[in-house]
Amino acid sequence: MAADTTDLDDLRARAERWLDDDPDPADREELRAVLAGLPGSAPELADRFAGPLTFGTAGLRGPLRAGPNGMNLAVVTQAAAGLVGWLAAQGGEGPLVIGYDARRGSRAFAERTAQVATGAGRQALLLPRPLPTPVLAFAVRHLGAVAGVMVTASHNPPQDNGYKVYLGAQLGGGLGAGAQIVPPADAGIEAAIRAVGPLAEVPLGPPGQVLGDDLVTGYVERAAAVVDPAGPRDLKVAYTPLHGVGAAVLTAAFARAGFATPGVVPEQAEPDPAFPTVNFPNPEEPGAVDKLVALAGTTGADIAIANDPDADRCAVAVPADGSWRMLRGDEVGALLADHLMRRGVTGLYATTIVSSTLLRAMAAARGLPYDETLTGFKWIVRAGGGREPLVFGYEEALGYCVAPEHVRDKDGITAALTVAELAAGLKAEGRTLTDRLDELAAEFGVHHTDQLSVRVDDLRLIAEMMTRIRGATPAALLGHPVTEVSDLLPESDVVILRTDAARVVIRPSGTEPKLKAYLEVVEPVRDGDVPAARHRAQAAVTELRGEIAAALGI
Repeated sequence: MAADTTDLDDLRARAERWLDDDPDPADREELRAVLAGLPGSAPELADRFAGPLTFGTAGLRGPLRAGPNGMNLAVVTQAAAGLVGWLAAQGGEGPLVIGYDARRGSRAFAERTAQVATGAGRQALLLPRPLPTPVLAFAVRHLGAVAGVMVTASHNPPQDNGYKVYLGAQLGGGLGAGAQIVPPADAGIEAAIRAVGPLAEVPLGPPGQVLGDDLVTGYVERAAAVVDPAGPRDLKVAYTPLHGVGAAVLTAAFARAGFATPGVVPEQAEPDPAFPTVNFPNPEEPGAVDKLVALAGTTGADIAIANDPDADRCAVAVPADGSWRMLRGDEVGALLADHLMRRGVTGLYATTIVSSTLLRAMAAARGLPYDETLTGFKWIVRAGGGREPLVFGYEEALGYCVAPEHVRDKDGITAALTVAELAAGLKAEGRTLTDRLDELAAEFGVHHTDQLSVRVDDLRLIAEMMTRIRGATPAALLGHPVTEVSDLLPESDVVILRTDAARVVIRPSGTEPKLKAYLEVVEPVRDGDVPAARHRAQAAVTELRGEIAAALGI
């Protein structure tokens, strides 16, 4: 009991020290309420003070709540001070450009970041309103900024927010200009954050300069330029921004490119931080696009498109057997790559180790350079080390970069435009996206991918599953011997298993409390019968999922 009392006293003292330094009256009140609930509230208080949110290659991301293990004004002030100090220590010159989405706290966090920057003597440029993440990535390059900050939690639950950092050309180099940070920058910024003293001593300057709409217009014009101005435009599109910030920019880009304005799901058209019509604001999650496919069906749309809330991802649905089917990220990636190749776009095509191997086969057959990276666009945009110019990159989690010189990150707006260009061209020939997928399958075999995703409340369970798969690796999958086992530790917590016709990649998610197993089966097409090959591949992946679940102990 004495030890428990000592621990509680220490926890209370840490909370009271935090209260003395917290600049937000609402957060102080929230934390005092938790303190008033002691000892019953001890577990909650302990979680809030389990440790600071760690600044990694994805920046910060966490629940909106008071305390060091949450997203709040105190944590953002400290992060901004650390970032600005690190930029100065690196000799970085130029403005800091700051964007934000429509989540709770996003604008306040962006404005505080601007004040910290100007307080340190650095120019701060704020985007004019809540806007997609790709607009911020564009702005870093377009404005010659030393760095950019985007306040967003992307497709995380409504109670979360986040803080992503991009570097300009001076500190990011040619490949990293306008791209997310990679090591060792993340560790350097994290160390600078931890070195920040009392927040009351962080100087706050004026609110910075709010940029005009000409920046957004510049993004829209460049986005529209990714498609052929002379191509077909007869296409009816249904669209949802999933209560996020994508609608205005996407519809403007479609209009600028000469497409009809997409029909937008009315209940999801305007930004809403509560995300009231979806359980989880991620187009990959079950039920998230139900209203979209309903709209597509009732309006006779040719295709349906969804952005995630910050519009850096793009999901596509197509008519199928009287209903609608969401295309997998790998399918959209293959379609976009094939389209660019057919347009004669030469250069490096890249994806990640968890994506389908189809892109590798396509590039090899067409004599184009190819590379695979670790997961994340921070790596994709640096693929190949600059030996060949990157012209296309994608990851299976609905992220696509079709114009790296426009936005050096995933961009759900330009991806949607390019999908529309492809679909309109096929429609003019009396064909569809599924017809093109069948052509690719006939040429390269059916590359069927799926995912086993395990969400946990206790992150230790993820470590236990990774330990289990390393300690008892399956000797065979689908009746075929495992011919290769790759363990990417210490560089990355990833295990890859391969047979002659299947591949499994197992890793913890970088942004959510999940363990993910990425499954792929390659099934040859016999006698031109693509549907039969798809059926065999689907059955094999279902069996493979069960085998991997058993190996993970779930």
